[in-house]
Amino acid sequence: MAAILTVENIRKAFGATVAVNNVSFSVEAGEIKGLLGPNGAGKTTAIRMIMGILAADQGTIHFDLPGGNGRIPKERIGYLPEERGLYYDAKVIENLLYLAQLKGRSPKETRPEAMQWLERLELGEWANHRLDKLSKGMQQKVQFIAALLHKPDLVMLDEPFSGLDPINQNFFKELIQELREQGVTVLLSAHQMNLVEELCDSLAMIHRGRMVLSGTMRSIKDNYSERMLDIRYTGAADVERVVQQFPGMTLETQREERLLLRYDGPETVKDLVSGIAGWMNISECSVQKPPLHDIFVNTVKQQGGQIDETEMA
Repeated sequence: MAAILTVENIRKAFGATVAVNNVSFSVEAGEIKGLLGPNGAGKTTAIRMIMGILAADQGTIHFDLPGGNGRIPKERIGYLPEERGLYYDAKVIENLLYLAQLKGRSPKETRPEAMQWLERLELGEWANHRLDKLSKGMQQKVQFIAALLHKPDLVMLDEPFSGLDPINQNFFKELIQELREQGVTVLLSAHQMNLVEELCDSLAMIHRGRMVLSGTMRSIKDNYSERMLDIRYTGAADVERVVQQFPGMTLETQREERLLLRYDGPETVKDLVSGIAGWMNISECSVQKPPLHDIFVNTVKQQGGQIDETEMA
């Protein structure tokens, strides 16, 4: 697929603080691209440079969208900012129609679509209420509609799960998946890696302004050597001997005839399971790569960085 957005070596400093430092990535047509990292990593600054809200100190940003000529074609882009970009003293429907009009859509043609979206997101009865009467989660839904109502080719979502309860977080995940099915390209910025791991086709992961990992979800997982073994067994188990037998193996948890082991070494899965079976009666076993959160944290540490995991909560 062709890249519809290419970011090369962008940098932004605010005084002595470098918020984004030589970050590069591309977004291919039809994919969900994750721009991931802890709070304060530089994600929002990067997106604001892409959107033209902030000027990059250096680097280039190139769009390959109809009517763009390499520059940002704002009528073809939907944007959900991290902070609310709505008018609190105006009605919900007025917000949506006005913002769509700024993107070239007439209020007359947009109103039925806006009402359909509001009904779908359970906000139909709030259409003629002032925005400041809505909860933060409801306002986030309105902002999500505003980002999509003009039918963009590329949607940038900056922390879209902010202010949402778990039920609505899952609902938003389904909506984002639908966008991909419809051929819409999504650049998704988030810090809750567990929420976006199953969504993204590829990732650009940053920490303190610098690129840490990039690539497809599969390539990032495949290139990470550590594996997780989830084992169920019956009867007695000599776990200590198992861990000693395989250098690079650690015990994560053990309870109720179930083990979770981490292994970072050269043995094949077949040899691992065969060796472990000599010390316990295995009834079930699954082997998989660690979650994205763990891969990110360990990669940062391997590169000599430090990370406060509270920033990723």
